[in-house]
Amino acid sequence: MIKNIFIKILMLIGVLLIMNALVLMLIVNFNSGIIITFILGLILLCYGIWNKKINGISCNGIMKWLRYLISAGIIFMVCMIAFIAIVGQIDTATFEEDAVIILGAGIRGEAVTLPLAYRLDKGVEYINKNPNAVIVVTGGQGPQENITEALAMEKYLISKGISDNKIIKEEKATSTYENFKFSKTLLDEHFKRPYKITYITNDFHIYRAGQLAKIVGIDATSYSARLQWYAVPITYLREFLAVLKLWVLRR
Repeated sequence: MIKNIFIKILMLIGVLLIMNALVLMLIVNFNSGIIITFILGLILLCYGIWNKKINGISCNGIMKWLRYLISAGIIFMVCMIAFIAIVGQIDTATFEEDAVIILGAGIRGEAVTLPLAYRLDKGVEYINKNPNAVIVVTGGQGPQENITEALAMEKYLISKGISDNKIIKEEKATSTYENFKFSKTLLDEHFKRPYKITYITNDFHIYRAGQLAKIVGIDATSYSARLQWYAVPITYLREFLAVLKLWVLRR
């Protein structure tokens, strides 16, 4: 009974993930997360159908171990995503830092996307609490982007009342690792003394960003921004794979 319920839940999750991926294809920039979400949804749906078909049928050793392996993988993924989500809710910023790094995210043409707007709004909120800090906006120019992410971020902050002389642009980074690496170089040149940093990103990204900051040599606090609800499945699945990559490649 419990097993049948579990299988039905997996199939339902699979259908929802497929629908989520199809809808997001129409409203956000196409990215690997959409592909991952669609494929995972398809796998869960097919796995559920397969299990329903073989229920009551004797399975050989290989088939049983395959089922166990898939089930263990799903459980591991769920636990990891829960861990990433929990860490993302813990803010450690003291509002005494010398600089705040706002990590870039995709833009559409020259306009910031909603996740990036959430990050930038958090940056404005931070500066209102700690007006002595400088802001580093970091991000290069990617596909479907007419200008660098850093330039779009700077324009957004200025429109929100932040003075341009408080903003440092880093316009070369193409990854979170490079965001921190290149931003550190600019801040070293700016301060020429020891300084404290906090970083701002969306909650799903807090854990990985913090680990990458340490790899680059930055001991930073964090201040998280929220994420729109409809992007949660696709974003956390992509982040789960990114964390696995981080553990293996240290990037």
